[in-house]
Amino acid sequence: MTVVSMAYLAQPDQQQKLEWLDGGVLGMLLDGAATDGQLTVGRFDVSEGEAPPFHLHTREDEVFLLLKGSALVWSGEEEHELKEGGIVYLPRNVPHAYRITSKKADLLMICTPAGIEGMFRYAGRDLATPRPDGFEILPERLAEASDKFGQVIMGPPR
Repeated sequence: MTVVSMAYLAQPDQQQKLEWLDGGVLGMLLDGAATDGQLTVGRFDVSEGEAPPFHLHTREDEVFLLLKGSALVWSGEEEHELKEGGIVYLPRNVPHAYRITSKKADLLMICTPAGIEGMFRYAGRDLATPRPDGFEILPERLAEASDKFGQVIMGPPR
């Protein structure tokens, strides 16, 4: 008899959801607590125009898989179109950014090692809590979160 055990399992209603830039939602699928610091996996539900600042990660490598939608992606000064089903690998210390070009997009983010989730939690808002009047992620809060969790903002969104 074969016994299969899972080290971690979380159903959709058990996953933290954060309000993120421009009203987008980041579902935190796996974080460092669930993966012993090895991996962060998040899923973004975002709208056209959503764009983080041009930045780099000093602590983790990042992979984006565009499940639905389209986007422009910058790696250094190179601009690329990312179509539905496309994937991009962004090693640490490589400046990058993206801008969603479709009406809606569904984007899977994988970072290794874990830790970037702290930045999202610090600057974002847990959707399980009441939304304060006028809530928005101000550039100052994003810069503070970035500094605290090893991200370097290189410039404005593209």
